[in-house]
This record gives sequence, structure tokens and C-alpha cells, in this order.
Amino acid sequence: MEQQDFSAMHTEMRRFFATGATLDAAFRKAKLRGLAAAIRRREGDIMAALHDDLAKPPCEAYITEIVETLDAAEYYAARAAAFSRPRRVWPGRTILPAFCKVYPEPFGLALVLSPWNYPFQLSLIPLICAVAAGNCVVLKPSRESPATGRILQQLVEECFDSGHCRVVLDAPGAPGAAPEQTATALLSEAWDFIFYTGSPRVGHIIMESAARHLTPVCLELGGKSPVIVTEDADLAVAARRIAWGKMLNAGQTCVAPDYLLADAAILEELVERIREEFARQLGPDPIHSPDYGRIVSHAAFDRLCGLAERCGVGLIADRELLKIAPVIFRTDFASPALEDEIFGPLLPAIPYDCLDAALAYIRANPKPLACYLFTRNKGIEKRVLRELSFGGGCINDVALQASSSRLPFGGVGKSGMGRYHGCAGFDLFSNLKSVVHQWPTLDLPLRYPPYGKGRLRWLRRLLGDWSRRSPPGRGGWR
Repeated sequence: MEQQDFSAMHTEMRRFFATGATLDAAFRKAKLRGLAAAIRRREGDIMAALHDDLAKPPCEAYITEIVETLDAAEYYAARAAAFSRPRRVWPGRTILPAFCKVYPEPFGLALVLSPWNYPFQLSLIPLICAVAAGNCVVLKPSRESPATGRILQQLVEECFDSGHCRVVLDAPGAPGAAPEQTATALLSEAWDFIFYTGSPRVGHIIMESAARHLTPVCLELGGKSPVIVTEDADLAVAARRIAWGKMLNAGQTCVAPDYLLADAAILEELVERIREEFARQLGPDPIHSPDYGRIVSHAAFDRLCGLAERCGVGLIADRELLKIAPVIFRTDFASPALEDEIFGPLLPAIPYDCLDAALAYIRANPKPLACYLFTRNKGIEKRVLRELSFGGGCINDVALQASSSRLPFGGVGKSGMGRYHGCAGFDLFSNLKSVVHQWPTLDLPLRYPPYGKGRLRWLRRLLGDWSRRSPPGRGGWR
């Protein structure tokens, strides 16, 4: 599609939004339920596409891609009307006897740029949030997952009007065309909201493009997500869950455990248990295991092999199959594996002598997207939650915080900005319009000049005394 076609598409979708069709909650509900029904009908095709792109096992594709997307579609279909209603807010002492409401309204035309690692759910869940809020949406999937991109295009064409939602794919095989050409052309248009999931490097580019039009953005990025294991943790459970989280999608998961910080007293035992779990879950030949996915590209494969070589770690790998067996290795804070997000099945394990040192290291680095803690000690749990800033995480598990349709998900600092899932996803794609409703027959003359002598004393007596007598807990959303 040429850039001028994007302009025409943009104009068509603006016209569709101007009709007001998307403002009807019943319309949104019907579209989301239709999408859920289409996903169920095409489940086999979706699994086949995910296998073509990433060799995802059927169970993994179903759990991490299809079920999560269905859950989101059904969640927002059931709640679109409720989330769209005006929300009554306690006005506060300065504007009584008025009453206040917040009116959610859609931004208009949203652009969703999705990644290749979970190409189905990370494309459709943002689209579902945007549709639930009443927006029109253009979805641009990654060129690294072409089979899934084609399925997404077919589903959206089947379930939505062309002016409501559209999928834009990269033009096939244009000689010498830059990989970012389609995305760059899309970003040249003026959008009302941009949602991007991917790397911090591209996140900078998205923000720069959005700044030209003062377009709000949500950036779902990544980073180095630590997993902390204390001396009192259940090591069998910790090893099983950490190994699963690292092997999921061959380690190509933004919320995967990126590095392990374990009490020195239990590190060796934990490392050995995780190795045993790799072997137990994938068998003696992980490269040919039907339950294990592949690395997305030769470039990513070579990057991971180069990192392992710099760390002095031997790999079991097959470049033709794009498979790298998961590996855990002991190292220290100076390791090259701690420089950038690994995004692959390599897990560096670092001992700590006291928890203070582990927490100080995490605080000294950019805030992670996720943080995981394995412990039985409630005091340590409270301390970690109080002292560390991160997007989200788990206590005694990994990765599950990203799978709930009700729990807001997102990063902080360099790991991203903005939250989606749950009511947060609806609000993300909405302008929350604040309105004061005042009574025309009730007027407080004290607010108007001339103020005269003694007016300030009366205002202090009226407003100050009232605030001291006001019942607690009346502020905020009702």
C-alpha cells in the first residue's frame, strides 16, 4: 500500500468515526462478541500460523495467545456499556452545591503497532480495548510474523467495517525497501492515539513521531526483569516455575525472568534444580522437542549465540532450525548478560550475600517491566514491594501478571508508559471528560467581588470548618 493510500484510508476512517456509530455501547458489544466467535471458528488456522512464525506448540499457543484474547474480548463486551457510563465524583468543598461527573469518550482514530513475539494477542488485545472505548483502529502487525499477520487481517475484515478497523501489512518483497517503511508512512499521519509494543529503541522513534502531532502514546517496552529467590523459598516450586517462564516462547517474552538473583546459600542447588527442570520439561533433546518454540530469525539467533560466547557459555543450538536449548549459568554483576535485555533462553544466575545488595543493584538500574520474588517470608515480601519500582510482577510465580484481563499491565520509566487490561485498558483509549453540573437557582454571593472587609474570615469559617467536619473517604471515584 502506498503512502497516499494510507491518507485515503485515514480519511475514510475519520468519516466513519464522525457518523457516531462507535458511540453506541451495543454496537461495540456486538463487534467484540463477533470477534470472539470468529476466533473460536478459526482456532486451528491461528495455531497453524503461530507455528509457522515461531514454531509455537499448540498448548502454548492456546494458553498464551488464544485464551487471553478471547478472555479480553468477552470481558470488554460484557462491560463496555458500564465503562462508558458517566462516573459521579464527589465535588469537594470548593464547588458545592454543584455535582461532578466524568464522561468517557473515545479519542477517535487509534494506531496499534504490535510485535512478533506474541503476534496474535499483543495485536488484538489493544485493538479490543480501543474498540470497547469506541475508537476506530488501524493495526500494523510485525513483518517478522507474516502468517499471523494474514490471519489477523482476515479476522478483522470479517468482523469489522473497513472504516472501523483495518489491518495494514508490509508490502511483500519490495526490492530495497526498508523494514520500517510501512510503519514510517503510517506514523506520518495524524492519529488521536498510538499504542506500541516492542523495543525501547523503536519506542523513542514512536514518541518522536507522535510529538509532531502532540499525539498521546502508550509504550509497552521491556527491560531486564529480575527474579529474586531467598534462602527460605521452596526451591522445587521456584525451579519449576522459573524454568517454565524462561522456556516460554523460547525466552522471547517481555516479562520473562531476565536474570536470577539468589541467596548464595542456595544458589548452587537452585541452579541444578532449574537445569533438571529444563531436561524434565523438554526431554533429553530440547532442540527437537515438539513443546519448544524457535528463535524468530537468524539475526536474533546470531545475537544470542554471540552473547553466550562473550559470557563463556556453551550452547546446544541449531541455526537451520533456529533452536537454542535453554541454559542457566552462574555469573556476576559484571557479566555481558546483564548489559541488555536477553530476550532468549539464556538465564544468568548471580549470588547475593545479603538482600540489601540485591535490592540496591535493581534500584541502581532502569526500572524493570517485571519483578519476581520467591520467598516464604512476609516481611521480605513487603520490603521488596515497598522498595522496588517495577511495572508488575508475581510473588512465588512468574509471568502471570500479564495474562489477566482485569489486572492493569504496563511498564514504568524505560520499561514503558501507560496501562491496559481491565478498566485501565478502556480508560487508556478514552478522553475522561470532567464536567461540573451547577444549579442555576443556587448561588453563593461570597465568591463574587467586591469582597470587602471580613470576606476572607467568612470564607475560612465556611470552607475550613466544613472541611474539618466532612466525612472521610468521600473523595475520588464513587
